Amino acid sequence: MAKQRISYVPLEKMDAAMRAEMERCAREGTPRPESTAVRAHVLSCFWFFANSWNDIFRNGILDHALKEICRVYVSRSVICEFCGNQRSIKGANEGLKEAHYDDLVNFEKSVKYNDRQKAALAYAEAIVWRLDTDDAFWERLYRHFSEPELVELGCAIGLTFGQQSWLRLLNIEHHQVMAGTSASMAPGFETPEALAKSKASPDYWAKKDATPKKDAA
Repeated sequence: MAKQRISYVPLEKMDAAMRAEMERCAREGTPRPESTAVRAHVLSCFWFFANSWNDIFRNGILDHALKEICRVYVSRSVICEFCGNQRSIKGANEGLKEAHYDDLVNFEKSVKYNDRQKAALAYAEAIVWRLDTDDAFWERLYRHFSEPELVELGCAIGLTFGQQSWLRLLNIEHHQVMAGTSASMAPGFETPEALAKSKASPDYWAKKDATPKKDAA
């Protein structure tokens, strides 16, 4: 495994409120404890992300499952393996299945997403890949979302895009902090052994090209 670039803050150096959040991460995941333990080096960074993620991603005015598929689209795009190998428990409770994650890179041609989900993913694609947008793009978004929903979704995508673009550089891995829980892990990543086997597979998602594929004119 590549060398880890920023250390984890030990639980014994955290106050009671931080430890409670770490326990929530271990119990519910998304995020799991490792990335939270990195942010714990700076108290304001720890709570900035914990509070923003709770208010914008896990809760908010927009259905969570929609934000979850956009989160994993970002993971697939920036190749953040730590984030991309997690699944939201709340998203699963709202009906997301593993099959919903399979076609994210080529979502426009997939039959697994409805028009509203495809519009959200197009929004994520434009943000992540810095695509130019036109009136037709925005008319599509406004057919499915209100302005407050577009604000929340844009903030959620922007937050996860920034964090995942950073976390992918750190070489952190699951099952290293508060180990022994499989909360929010994707199928095939529930244990260190299963994770290693899945990442060694030639079909592992991070080995595939995530660049948007556009039809020739």
